[in-house]
Amino acid sequence: MPPKKPDKGKTPAKSQKSTKPAGSGKAKKKKWSKGKVRDKLNNLVMFDKASYEKLYKEVPSYKLITPAVVSERLKIRGSLARRACRELLEKGLIKVVSQHSRQVIYTRATNSSD
Repeated sequence: MPPKKPDKGKTPAKSQKSTKPAGSGKAKKKKWSKGKVRDKLNNLVMFDKASYEKLYKEVPSYKLITPAVVSERLKIRGSLARRACRELLEKGLIKVVSQHSRQVIYTRATNSSD
């Protein structure tokens, strides 16, 4: 049987089906997002010469000093930042503002007597 030729006077069958409401039919399945992806931090585990000098040069001049701030700015691990803060405290370069069970807040040591 030869292929059918479309009639010019008639509308195609597809347009007749479009009288249904657009919302009917099978809905698409919701795709779950992968969530926010954080970049992996590559922080130092031990001080190198440059970061150790930066610790003594810049950190005592910060107004707010916490292990989190030191870790983020010097790109060092949190455990190393806690030790560094304790070392600066022992040398008198910074002083304690508040000490909680795990969170310690320091500030720069001023020349005025307390």
